[in-house]
Amino acid sequence: MERATIDLWVGLFVVAGIAALMALAMKVGNLTSLNVGETYTVSAYFENIGGLKARAPVKSAGVVVGRVSEINFDDDKKEALVTMKVDTKYHFDKDTNASILTSGLLGEQYVGLEAGGDTEMLKNGDKIKLTQGAVVLEKLISQFLYSKASEGNEKKADSK
Repeated sequence: MERATIDLWVGLFVVAGIAALMALAMKVGNLTSLNVGETYTVSAYFENIGGLKARAPVKSAGVVVGRVSEINFDDDKKEALVTMKVDTKYHFDKDTNASILTSGLLGEQYVGLEAGGDTEMLKNGDKIKLTQGAVVLEKLISQFLYSKASEGNEKKADSK
């Protein structure tokens, strides 16, 4: 009887571990919140999208208001075209600003929408005109190092 009880507890522990791994995999894969409601589509051009991926969240004030549905490269503009599906219960002004931001320990990138002050709202198929691309850490570091190197060269030139 004792052996059967231990086997039961070990089995329950294994099942709980597998369930936790599945939940973690779904969280990392952005599959935890499936959008089944009505949506409208908006798009925006970005110079650099960093590591943004399809199904990434679209957030406003920290609230998920939609998902990135598609990412394409516009060969004419030489920019990335990001298409987003936004839940119809959320309305944004025509002069809304879209930025690519990073959150969390894993550095998940998402599109952040910041409402403007226009009285006209975005409709299905509209393009967001005000955008800010992703901040590339390598570019920031190289700019910092370059500025420090040029400061050092100026100090050497002044001392001569």
